[in-house]
Amino acid sequence: MSDNVVHQRRIFLRQVAAAVGAVPLSLGATAGIAATAPVSGGAVAPDSVPIEHAWRFFNGDEARAVEAAVARIIPTDDTGPGAREAGVAVFIDLQLSGAWGDGAQLYRHPPFMVGTPQQGYQLAFTPAEMFRLGFAKLDESARKAHGVAFADLAVQQQDELLALAEQGKLDFGELPSAVFFGALLDAVMEGFFSDPIYGGNREKIGWKLVGFPGVHASYANDIERHGVEWTRPPASIGDVS
Repeated sequence: MSDNVVHQRRIFLRQVAAAVGAVPLSLGATAGIAATAPVSGGAVAPDSVPIEHAWRFFNGDEARAVEAAVARIIPTDDTGPGAREAGVAVFIDLQLSGAWGDGAQLYRHPPFMVGTPQQGYQLAFTPAEMFRLGFAKLDESARKAHGVAFADLAVQQQDELLALAEQGKLDFGELPSAVFFGALLDAVMEGFFSDPIYGGNREKIGWKLVGFPGVHASYANDIERHGVEWTRPPASIGDVS
């Protein structure tokens, strides 16, 4: 992957940061998902970084898969830490274990059919059902293609499978792989840039990357200070409450 692609990815992250608030996940327009990084030949993707988190939704195999997937969507590079280090998988796990995962704010009555892009999400799956099936099918696709689970693939192979999922070219049964990838991408972005109280953006990695100051109580004294560098560290809701 060229340095230009990596640079464009970081520009993309800065652009989407402005649209991602400190709120839980949404699905489509009603409730609250590719870029890749340079890879070195067939280097094997590293195992999940140990974290202090008791998985509430994902089982062990699913946790390995989600850690590997988020690490490819926002990987660590020369610019800074990526989604794995920011605890994005933890953010997704916590969201799926709660009301959002159960589809509490989704309209879930039939008929279920392919809708227009303007209609948003049209499937019968709750977010929890979609992610559970999606990661199972991602592992299944990896085993069919390469004989091992997704988390055990080389990073280039992981990128290739995720690209196929994004293009809707993987067979996930009743769940279009493109819908799963879109939901995953949204969740990664929100977990990377949301307030750390939701479990992601650990050590404010996402905010530091884009220069977002967080939720300082008042900016009134700084409104007219044009062209002056902001030197205060980013603040979380948890820092001021």
